[in-house]
Amino acid sequence: MTQPGSPQASSPAPDLSPTGSAWQELLPPMTAHEASVEANRCLYCYDAPCMQACPTHIDIPTFIRKIGTGNLRGSARTILESNFLGGTCARVCPVQELCEGACVLGADHKPIQIGRLQRHAVDHVQERGLSLFTPAPATGRRVAVVGSGPAGISAAAELAKAGHAVTLLEKRELAGGLSTYGIISLREPVEVAQREVEMVRALGAEVRTGYELRTRADLSGLLADHDAVFLGLGLGAVPAMGIPGEEAVLDGLEFIETAKLRRHDLPPARRVAVIGAGNTAIDAATMARRAGAEVVMVYRRTEAEMTAYRHEYEFALHEGISFAFLTQPVGVELDGQGGVTGLRCVKMALGAADASGRPRPEAVPGSEFVLPCDAVVKAIGQEKPALAAELGLALDSGYIAVDRDLRTSLDRVWAGGDCVRVRGSASTVMAVQDGKIAAASISAALGREADVILKPEVPTEVRHLPLYAQAHHPQTGTPETTHG
Repeated sequence: MTQPGSPQASSPAPDLSPTGSAWQELLPPMTAHEASVEANRCLYCYDAPCMQACPTHIDIPTFIRKIGTGNLRGSARTILESNFLGGTCARVCPVQELCEGACVLGADHKPIQIGRLQRHAVDHVQERGLSLFTPAPATGRRVAVVGSGPAGISAAAELAKAGHAVTLLEKRELAGGLSTYGIISLREPVEVAQREVEMVRALGAEVRTGYELRTRADLSGLLADHDAVFLGLGLGAVPAMGIPGEEAVLDGLEFIETAKLRRHDLPPARRVAVIGAGNTAIDAATMARRAGAEVVMVYRRTEAEMTAYRHEYEFALHEGISFAFLTQPVGVELDGQGGVTGLRCVKMALGAADASGRPRPEAVPGSEFVLPCDAVVKAIGQEKPALAAELGLALDSGYIAVDRDLRTSLDRVWAGGDCVRVRGSASTVMAVQDGKIAAASISAALGREADVILKPEVPTEVRHLPLYAQAHHPQTGTPETTHG
């Protein structure tokens, strides 16, 4: 176990104001000069492995080339044609694992900063309120999109562009789903998510908040008033752990929401234990740390089995967050008034692999101990969408069952995002792609082909520079046989 370090008495108090340095985005925006220099490092690969690695298949060489020539509006349009949430994904995508990880310069040089360049272009148009798309002529067809997270916004935007009348329904006060409520400000400020909501409105979609789909009758009502329904329901709450004292444990997603929207309402904790080792757990731990607490993350397996990305783990270490590996919480110690005084734990050892393929943690007899803390946050994943069964939808391992076009078992109902499991793991960028796939399928069913980019194609603006030839050593033959 790595012991948490004690903050020095001379350290300044964290600035919890709305513009405080503890809450600003981790990376500053690029200047025009920085963006131009970075863009001109790109080789504009003909076969573009970065584009292949992007789940939404943004034409990365083209948008970077346009930045290099000063055409930020054209660059943003190239991005948003493939990924309507380009501003969000520029900030929250694991680019180290995707586009930047595939960059041909990464082997011997520094990969192109694709995420920051994407943010530079998209922010340029969004901050100025520039309109880039004109919807097709109206079809007279109506589509309801339930849930305004990344999948819902993506679907609503593509459907509206195709000329359908779209109503985007959200149960919370603000639209945007996890982009608004569940991603910490250090990665994505609320304003970024709200700009994307406004972009959907600008396409003619109606955004209605305060609506919650609860029953099969509610769904039948939507189907009576609309030609199709898309469900972007997300996932449920953080599951219960079933340990004594759990009533005093804070929900990780609620903790992040408080830190993002009402940071002065954060509990005044000096020592915080965060249970879990995924990306959400690291986000919660980061917020607690930035609020001035000493933070330790508790995980029953080892560093090698963490579900968080490696770069997120390294970021947490850099923030001064400690880790207690091979440690299983078994109870929360409370004082007489219900306040937390510690997290009771037991040491673990790894045994044979379980159903997930990871070594099964097994308790070490006689190893129980108490980790002192005055707040406990749990971020151990989310429950599967319980509403799906209530709506009468067929399920697949607890998720909504869909076909390759994201049709559900109910006629005229599609679903996508975290509530389904068709491709890969849950992520913002995969949810955006689901929205595109569903929108294309819905639009085709309603009699109009949507202009949606679903598969990668050869970039349209390729410069055959000597530098490219040196890097790729292209063979004679058609460009399609050349590999980067």
